[in-house]
Amino acid sequence: MKKSVFLDYAAATPLEPRVLEAMRPYFTEKFFNPSALYLDARGVKKDLNEARSLVSNLIAVRPTEIIFTAGGSEANNLAIRGIMESFPGKKLLISAVEHESVRAASELYKVKEIKVDAYGRLDLKDLSRKIDDDTVLVSVIYASNEVGTIQDLSAITNLVKSVKADRKKRGMDAPIFLHTDATQATLFLNVSPKALGVDLMTLNGGKIYGPKQSGALFVRSGISLAPIIYGGGQEKNLRSGTENIPSIVGFSVALEIAVASAKVESKRLSEIRDKLRVQIEERIDGVIFHGHPNKRLPNHLSFALPGYDNERLMMELDELGFMVATGSACSASSFEASHVLTSMGVSSETARSTLRVTLGRQTTEKDIQTFLKALASLCVK
Repeated sequence: MKKSVFLDYAAATPLEPRVLEAMRPYFTEKFFNPSALYLDARGVKKDLNEARSLVSNLIAVRPTEIIFTAGGSEANNLAIRGIMESFPGKKLLISAVEHESVRAASELYKVKEIKVDAYGRLDLKDLSRKIDDDTVLVSVIYASNEVGTIQDLSAITNLVKSVKADRKKRGMDAPIFLHTDATQATLFLNVSPKALGVDLMTLNGGKIYGPKQSGALFVRSGISLAPIIYGGGQEKNLRSGTENIPSIVGFSVALEIAVASAKVESKRLSEIRDKLRVQIEERIDGVIFHGHPNKRLPNHLSFALPGYDNERLMMELDELGFMVATGSACSASSFEASHVLTSMGVSSETARSTLRVTLGRQTTEKDIQTFLKALASLCVK
């Protein structure tokens, strides 16, 4: 049977074997509820605390600033809803290229979108115009899951800091917070909240070779969030329910491996991606690449093939043994053109001819060569 080639790592990553080994005991002999008082349960509680300390050390924050969640979508919801429920009637701003979990949560409140340029980078002038004295939260994705563009968080942070300083000067005590969804960035970029200057940050284990439905929200000390899940008061009363110890431990180990391998893997994948881009241009006429040419994730390539239907191409490639995407897997069932691409000024027609190829740890140059041959065979008029 012919081996399939997976080229959709932005949607999902396989579980790293070392992560699985770390998780395994908590399904069987270490199955105890960490809130119980007997000795074995207290041992599991200790492991939970060690996982929290590991995560906090890896991103240079305090253990008390880490809230474990069931993945990135929940962490985004906790960040958005946690702030907005704490400040009823206030406003928030999100970039026009946010993940659906940020967009959907934001629609519950007074929200405005910040424009982006043709590369998908935030329009700082538009952000400055739209921040007013009622704005309490700004949420900007660190790196796009759809086109791979990396945002200039430093510039965004500086702008938000200037707003804080202006409010203080005018005697206002109204806060303004900056949240970033670092789900796609974690494998390759610096995700230290202190270095980035963010107040809240989303991490997702399912995108870093950890278990699905695992992740965390960094919440800077001193920020008070309203909970979105009520119950026994776990995770500082913000995320009640018995902690998922296997996933938490797995997530912490996956993050440790990701941080350690980021530099080497970024170099390897960027070289493979660049070769793929050049060869696509050489072999297929009229191709249009999306996202920033340089400030982009090393494993990411988004491109349009005008005149071709992306869903048809995706299915034909699937039949040939290649798994790619037409955009975000979280909105793959939608028949509408990608909001990310249209916000960048891409026409609906071009958006519907767009494929996304994302590389990962198992990707080889041979995989890319066989994929290129298959794609070129489907794009002959």
